[in-house]
Amino acid sequence: MALTPQNSEAFMREVDDAVRQDRLLTFWQRFGRWIIALVIGGLAIFGAWLYWQHHSKTEAQAVSEEMDRVITTAAGGGTPDAKELDRLTQASQPGFRASALLVKAGAAARKGDNKAAIAVYQAMVKDSTLDQPYRDLALIRQTTLEYETLQPQQVVDRLKPLAVEGAPWFGSAGELVAIAYMKMRKTDLAGPLFAAMAKDNNVPQSIRSRARQMAGLLGVDAVETPAEPVK
Repeated sequence: MALTPQNSEAFMREVDDAVRQDRLLTFWQRFGRWIIALVIGGLAIFGAWLYWQHHSKTEAQAVSEEMDRVITTAAGGGTPDAKELDRLTQASQPGFRASALLVKAGAAARKGDNKAAIAVYQAMVKDSTLDQPYRDLALIRQTTLEYETLQPQQVVDRLKPLAVEGAPWFGSAGELVAIAYMKMRKTDLAGPLFAAMAKDNNVPQSIRSRARQMAGLLGVDAVETPAEPVK
């Protein structure tokens, strides 16, 4: 009995479906275990990533709380817990580690142990994993502690790259360099540097006041010129 067009189309669809099912079954038999393994592996990796994110966030919060306690204690003139401070100096976060090292060195200096403080600052200066502003600050503080034992030219060589307008530590580094210039009787260099610090609004007010006085003593105008009103 011949197939009608409708029956022929239905038959061809059934054949196509059977072929597709057969191909799918063959594909699954060949690659199914690999697909399952990949899915499970992907889920495991995603789960591990979620856990790492949660763990890192929790750890960072804990370290932040410890850092707050240490800084608050140090700022109040107290002595931070030694074990807690040592843990923080080994923190995986460079910012926390640098802050803890600065506190540790400062605590040693307040106790009169300049040798220990200088050693911490020197290590920070050489630590390339720390951000440059922390390393620059460590160099300034190291130089401050060593100032009386250094030749003025050594101070200038160390800090002159930091004693420029716009640099983060212009005031602190500039003041040390300007005093070194005065010791070298280079008032032509010290005066303008004091004046530049006095006029820089980014320099701490205490340094600006001292710089203005020193510039005046050296005959350099350090008074800011008021801006003309907008017409």
